[in-house]
Amino acid sequence: MRKIFPGLVALVLMLSCAAEHHPVRRLKIAHGLNIDHPVHKAMEYLADRASLYSEGSIKIDVYPSEQLGTEKECIEQLQMGILSMTKVSSSPLESFVPKIQVFALPFLFRDGDHKWAVLNSAIGKELLVACAPKGLRGLCYYDAGARSFYTVKAPVLHPDDLKGLKIRTQQSPMAVDLVRALGGSATPISWGELYTALQQGVVDGAENNEPSLYTSLHYEVAKHYSLDEHTMVPDVLLISTLQWEELTPDHQTILQRAADESVVYQRQLWAEFVRLSMEEMQSKGLQVYHPDKAPFKERTQQMYDAIEGTEIGELVKRIQEVQ
Repeated sequence: MRKIFPGLVALVLMLSCAAEHHPVRRLKIAHGLNIDHPVHKAMEYLADRASLYSEGSIKIDVYPSEQLGTEKECIEQLQMGILSMTKVSSSPLESFVPKIQVFALPFLFRDGDHKWAVLNSAIGKELLVACAPKGLRGLCYYDAGARSFYTVKAPVLHPDDLKGLKIRTQQSPMAVDLVRALGGSATPISWGELYTALQQGVVDGAENNEPSLYTSLHYEVAKHYSLDEHTMVPDVLLISTLQWEELTPDHQTILQRAADESVVYQRQLWAEFVRLSMEEMQSKGLQVYHPDKAPFKERTQQMYDAIEGTEIGELVKRIQEVQ
C-alpha cells in the first residue's frame, strides 16, 4: 500500500483551493493593425498590466493584422462571445448605436484638448456603454488623431478637388455623407483590401491619420496627403458583454484599470509615432499639404443642419459646452 505523506496532501489541497478561487481566465484581443502600430503596442501593454495586477490569473493574447477577421467580423465574434475584445474606429459602431455617429461629424472638436475633455467626460463614458444592449461594451478610447485625405494623382486643396473622385470610407453613414457633401464619391472598402484598390485605381484616394497611412504602406501608392483634418474619430476598445459578465468583479476592476493605463501609454506612443511616421513618409516621397479648412467647414455645414433638433443634434450642443 502506497504511503501518503500528510505534508504532500496538505500542499495538494492548498493548490487545489487556490486554483478554485483564482482560475486563470484567457482572453483574446483581435484587430486589423500591424505590430508597429501604437494601438497594438498599447494592447500588449494592457495584457502585461492585467497579468501583473491579477497575479497571472488573467492572460490576454493579442492577434493583430486581421488574423482573426476584419473589423466587422471581429465585432460579430464579440456579439457571439467567441472573441473577447477588439479595437474598432467608433464609426462602424454607428449601425449599433446611432448617436455614436456624432464622432464622425466634421470639425466637431475645437482641437485635440477639447476632444480628450469630451472623451473623458460623462458624455464619453455614456457612449462607451451605449452598445451594451448589442453585446458590446467599451472599455476605453485610444487616440486616432485626425483624419485627412490622401490621393493618388493630385492633392485635395479645396472641396472642388474631390469632385469625381472615388474616396474609400469606413462602413459609416456619416463618413459617406461627409465625402458626398464635399463632392466626392464615397466607396466603402475593407481596410485590408485598400492598398490593392488604390494601386489598381478602384479608388482614387482615402482618408485616415498619419500612423495608419504609414503602417499600411498606402503612401507608396498615394503620394499626396492633404491635412484638412476633417474628423477626429476615436478608436474604441470593445469587450464582449457575454465575456465581461463572466468575469469576477475583481477581474472586471483589474481589466478596466489595465485598459485605462494603456490609454496613457498609447497617447504617448501616438504623439511620437505621428512625428516619426511623417518624417519617414516624406523622406520617401510623400507630398504633404495644409489646405485652408474654411471651405471644407462651409461645405459640410449641411450635415449639422440636417441633425438640428435630433438626439445627435442635442449631443453636439452638449459636446460644444465641454471646456
